[in-house]
Amino acid sequence: MASDYHRPTRIPPGMFEGFVGGDDPATLSRVAHDTASAILSRVREDPDPVIVQRLITYTDEHGIDAIAELWSQSSAKSLPGALWRVYLLRTLIRQDPLGVSHAFQRGTEVSHTIDQVVAGAAIPAGPTEVQELADRILHGVFTGDFAVALERAAAFCRVVAAGFASLADDADAADAAHPDRPTELTQRALRLTQLADEFTSCARLWRRDALD
Repeated sequence: MASDYHRPTRIPPGMFEGFVGGDDPATLSRVAHDTASAILSRVREDPDPVIVQRLITYTDEHGIDAIAELWSQSSAKSLPGALWRVYLLRTLIRQDPLGVSHAFQRGTEVSHTIDQVVAGAAIPAGPTEVQELADRILHGVFTGDFAVALERAAAFCRVVAAGFASLADDADAADAAHPDRPTELTQRALRLTQLADEFTSCARLWRRDALD
């Protein structure tokens, strides 16, 4: 029914930084934990391809705000917090695939780690490739090794962060017409680095059966 449809909500400039960098509440909502656990366990026990695809593309129809209402205030080191951050990363990529792919490509050039291999993106990675990678990571959350999916997300974030930091250096030297651009790129790099650390922590907790 038309009344059941919700237009996808775009993240306004700066909201990504606010979501990722905000303080976690001291007391977590039991509803967030229960829904995250129920969804993940139900799908992983019976990974129906149709249901998995609906979960991957859920925010395309309903908007990121639908997920935010459930999980965005949960601790970064919790199951709902981890799921929220994976959806948030996918939304960031889908809203700016060209910018993210450009940063990822730059990151592969300036980063001397195995992160680009762990992330699993095609090289060179254009807008289509980074969007496909985001979907594959979320698919792995529901059907594969959950910790590996989080580690891939972390690796991707680190490569993109390195790219944004390098682009910020370029902008600082050459883009006098947009003086705020270097700061914006640097802040995005810092938030992605933080996001990578949170994914890594969640992966470690999951392997110890301690991610609640």
